[in-house]
Amino acid sequence: MASLKLDLKTKTTLRSAQSAKRLEELTPGGVNSSFRSFIEVGGHTIFFSHASGSKIFDIDGNTYIDYLGAWGPAILGYSHPEVIKQCQEALTRGPVFGAPNLLEIELAELIIKNIPSIEQIRFVNSGTEAVMSAIRLARGVTNREKIIIFAGSYHGHSDSVLASRIPPASTGITSGSAAGTLLVEYNNLAALDECLKAHKNEIAAVLIEPVAGAMGVVPPEPGYLKGMRELCTAHGAILIFDEVLTGFRVAFGGAQSIYDVLPDLTCFGKALAGGMPVGAYGGKKDLMSQLLPYGEVYQAGTFSGNPVTMAGGIATIKLLSNPEIFIKLESLSMRLFTGLEKEIYNISPPVQLQRVGSMFAIIFAPKPVKNYKDSLTINGQQYAKFFHYLLENGIYMPPSSVDAACLSAAHTEEEIDYTIEICAKGFEKAFS
Repeated sequence: MASLKLDLKTKTTLRSAQSAKRLEELTPGGVNSSFRSFIEVGGHTIFFSHASGSKIFDIDGNTYIDYLGAWGPAILGYSHPEVIKQCQEALTRGPVFGAPNLLEIELAELIIKNIPSIEQIRFVNSGTEAVMSAIRLARGVTNREKIIIFAGSYHGHSDSVLASRIPPASTGITSGSAAGTLLVEYNNLAALDECLKAHKNEIAAVLIEPVAGAMGVVPPEPGYLKGMRELCTAHGAILIFDEVLTGFRVAFGGAQSIYDVLPDLTCFGKALAGGMPVGAYGGKKDLMSQLLPYGEVYQAGTFSGNPVTMAGGIATIKLLSNPEIFIKLESLSMRLFTGLEKEIYNISPPVQLQRVGSMFAIIFAPKPVKNYKDSLTINGQQYAKFFHYLLENGIYMPPSSVDAACLSAAHTEEEIDYTIEICAKGFEKAFS
């Protein structure tokens, strides 16, 4: 292990504390997205002024090695100069036209060239919007109303996917939405088969994160996704992969390239454009052609395919197409996990390390998490102690015991070694 020279101990977060209090007066819960809240780990949120590479900088002048990755998209690191340059140039020509621009063609061609399951793609503005639109398309094509999702997974905040979350993720969901969404255990092919048979000719789509990222990082069991593909084909259900987290992160071709399974529709999110607000969904032409203006399924958006976002996407995909990026990501991820495994072995705490590519989770649970039921054993209080110890020593992890953390190609071996050292002390703190 390299010699450790970093000293990132946090000095004060007074301005963040004051800002958190002020924002709470103006915005419900002091956040504009519930994920940002520190309600699970305690304390006040941290306000950031800027980010670069693997680091983020708060308004009190503290520096943090970042493993949130902006909830996934910072695969190249923050503020990559080429992405910034292309977005700035596009902005000078106008941020939105409400009409086609040539950058839409270029980004669509890049994605279609590199994702075999996609022949046509439609750009939207977020992962939530992509999933919502893909579900509507599946219902329109099949003339069926019900969808199947998996307990513990996350697919954004549209009614269809919140309807059957456990525990209920939201009030305000109509009984009709709830009735149209069926819940099955993740990594349980027999349960899916049973549900499809029980609702024969009623299921429009099966929607799944091929690697679950909201109950730890939970990979599919061997043969699970291929079995799912076969069941969907047999029952005439559209298989939708939600690759908002995994797309262009776990591999250049997404999780579907790792597990060699072609879905009917794929949903992407902000990782597609280096953090610019974007979503997309795509699949075979015979499906996608059912969208208006040629088909009968409606979807539209003023900002969809806007030139600034498209420019960011083109730059990001071109950079990620370099195989060296993913070789480095895997090397750094292995270095981190090898070091953490050694520390866990030395002190034997009930901690699980789970990852697929550069997407990982440090899980405070007695056994590996394979489904939602297993995730209920995760100890949030222990994670909170761990989180705050890391925060005090200049490492920023997700403020949630169940959400995926992420590495970037901008991280260095020195930063990984420092992280291992601090995590080792953080484990001791969590169990003290």
